[in-house]
Amino acid sequence: MRTEVKNDGLFCELYWGTTLNEARSFGPELTRVLAAPDETVPLPLYGFTLPEEPFLLAERTETGYRVFVPPAARLERSRNGDAFGPVPDAELRRTGERAWLELTPEDRLRILEGELSLVLAPSVAGKREAALKPKDLIWLAMGAALFLSLPVGFLFAGPSPEKMAESNARAIAAAREREQAERKRLGVDTPARPITQEEQPDAGTKVLPANLGVY
Repeated sequence: MRTEVKNDGLFCELYWGTTLNEARSFGPELTRVLAAPDETVPLPLYGFTLPEEPFLLAERTETGYRVFVPPAARLERSRNGDAFGPVPDAELRRTGERAWLELTPEDRLRILEGELSLVLAPSVAGKREAALKPKDLIWLAMGAALFLSLPVGFLFAGPSPEKMAESNARAIAAAREREQAERKRLGVDTPARPITQEEQPDAGTKVLPANLGVY
């Protein structure tokens, strides 16, 4: 089975210095990621200067996400795991007064203001498309047929009630033979003779002291 994973989501980490304060992951069903300094939006963004609240931080495109930069912040980029570096103004795109940059699957973006930094990266929390080849379907059908045939085969190949009763009788007879052989080895195979009344021993007559009372 071959599984294709697309980076359809967006992963955000908010740092104060080197301390991670917040981490959020958004799936592709959320086409617009809004930010504000409170919990009423998908991404609480404390400490950043936002021109309006809520602030459109990112929106989905056909190839990834378009990330908007707050006016008072600066933008850095890391490509293919390299160190972060400033993004030249010439590479920024603008829609009206909004500056933005396309986030590609190879990129990580970092928005900084003061001691705060927001890292944005593609997330694999999106869609997973699985494609089954014809060979995979054949193996899957064979496995299902084998799994279903096991209980049926047990019913037909299992012992019948008559055979189970015969086996139990043989086991009981063998146990009795072993018991008799053990009794014979110990010399107790002859049944004990019952004691008659005439053979019972006489306990005799005992005289009690005169001062002993019986109650």
